[in-house]
Amino acid sequence: MPQQLVFQGFEPELPTLPEPKDGLFLALVPPAAMADRIGNLIQRLRHSHGLRGEPLSPCRLHVTLHYLGAYNGLPQNLVEAVCMAAPRVSLAPFEISFDRIGSFTSKRKTRPLVLRAGRDSAALTMLHRAVGEALTRAGLGRWVRPHFTPHITLLYDRRLVDEHPIESLGWTVTDFVFVHSLLGQGVHNHLARWPLER
Repeated sequence: MPQQLVFQGFEPELPTLPEPKDGLFLALVPPAAMADRIGNLIQRLRHSHGLRGEPLSPCRLHVTLHYLGAYNGLPQNLVEAVCMAAPRVSLAPFEISFDRIGSFTSKRKTRPLVLRAGRDSAALTMLHRAVGEALTRAGLGRWVRPHFTPHITLLYDRRLVDEHPIESLGWTVTDFVFVHSLLGQGVHNHLARWPLER
């Protein structure tokens, strides 16, 4: 087959793929009262550190366990596979606490200001591992990341905030959630929720 000639200034245009609109992840979501308390903390931190970033709304606060990718439309095969795998996680409810805040470094102009989990986060790490193992057994191992830094993103800002302790905030984790994020719209829909129980 003859090779197509390309003349300078007449290069063929490559099709541009649309920006993904649908993000999927498994997460812990704080109870409404705790989310409101964290929301109040964000406002105090913005004032005390001179931050201008827009706070995440209380209904979007979460701890990501495993990120499952960004898509245009919901990939039904993936959604169904996750919904088959997640109920196989067997773990008792446990306490979680967050007692430090600080900025994550990033190559982006704005860096995430996050609430960091307390030193005793063994049970949370165990949940991350158990969910990852359930996903792997269901053939979804490509989404499992062994490294886990439990945190809640509060806002994004150009200013860096050094890590420092705060009064501990926490709750009893009784379930985990399958979240559908409408990217760029600030909306999180919960597709499913699974209780922790043995």
